[in-house]
Amino acid sequence: MSQAFKEPGLSIWARQIAPSPTLVVDAKAKALQAAGKDVAIFGAGEPDFDTPEFIKEACAKALKDGKTKYIASAGLPALRDALAADYRARGFGDIKSNQIIVSPGGKFSCYLAILAVTSPGDEVIIPAPYWVSYPEMVKLAGGVPKFLFAGDETGFRIQPAQLRTAITPKTKLVILNSPSNPTGAVYPRKELEELVKICVEAGVYILSDEIYEQLTYDGVTASSPATFSPEAAKLTLTAAGFSKTYSMTGWRLGTLMAPPKIAAAVADLQSQMTSNATTFAQYGALAAMQQPDKAKAAVAAMLAVFDRRRVHLWKGLNALPGVRCFRSEGAFYLFPNVSALGLSSDEFAARLLDEELVALVQGSAFGADDYVRLSYATADEVIDKGLERLGRFCARLAEARSPAAARA
Repeated sequence: MSQAFKEPGLSIWARQIAPSPTLVVDAKAKALQAAGKDVAIFGAGEPDFDTPEFIKEACAKALKDGKTKYIASAGLPALRDALAADYRARGFGDIKSNQIIVSPGGKFSCYLAILAVTSPGDEVIIPAPYWVSYPEMVKLAGGVPKFLFAGDETGFRIQPAQLRTAITPKTKLVILNSPSNPTGAVYPRKELEELVKICVEAGVYILSDEIYEQLTYDGVTASSPATFSPEAAKLTLTAAGFSKTYSMTGWRLGTLMAPPKIAAAVADLQSQMTSNATTFAQYGALAAMQQPDKAKAAVAAMLAVFDRRRVHLWKGLNALPGVRCFRSEGAFYLFPNVSALGLSSDEFAARLLDEELVALVQGSAFGADDYVRLSYATADEVIDKGLERLGRFCARLAEARSPAAARA
């Protein structure tokens, strides 16, 4: 008699991984739009501008010229040379092209960096609020995420004493993201230097996620840990890319700059996982590096619009009952505190979408349940419409929590 069929089941990696909450929200909102609903979407972190024309033209030329074959796993040599030259010009020391890896997206650059230095059981310190993918990437590497929380009262920036206390003999990596997703916070150089000094003293690696490095406001500039000292450079893996700066999210082009031994390990990992980032897309990125005047003009034009939207949305959010909002200094997000309205962030986001057709991301996805995230990389009319609907929603919640409502 044959035994009953038994399905083996999923791996521990597949069972424990969570889907990206930001993409889930975006998909649900777009499904409602496709059904004819007028949804105000503040979910995904994606510029609403087109990729600059000169970048698209370079990619199209590469396609026409037959640049459609495999290339070196680490990336197009000319692009790696250009990136290394740019890092040298920005004070990163004598960076060589063999320290640069071009990957299919900034997300994959971060994952490869974590995978290259994290072994099962290693602790990885992640400041919260955090980008949704960091903890999942650490878990996929077999590591243990360890969170340090910093709320809006400290500008969403962890303090040196927190980091010093959190580091143990098991700590292998600290992830720093400035400008930040989801908060838009930017660490002043002096504060970042103090955190990096602690990492250097403890001998732990730093993953500096600088994907939003060029998107800053109010005269603020982002600092890079790898530039602070020779010792910091030996411990820092710098992730960046083209997605946010040049509105190239769908191109999937990320970069990682790391010490030679780690860069070589990352290249080996990538060779077994993806071969190389799309060949002809890298020619578009190369155009951005080789034509800096056009690139700077394109970024400046986007930044001016983002800045205007940032201030408008920030003022509008702070005018809502029960809401307070930190003034972000980078990226294209605001992260208001809605805890006074009495709902968890999951309930807040779900009800807001159902009742007012406004899509944002719950703060619980970022390790901060008192908050919600809104992206202002969206049209002005969406921001105005969203603020109006948020105003109605928050007013109802505030009214329900008023003493008069409680007596009734």
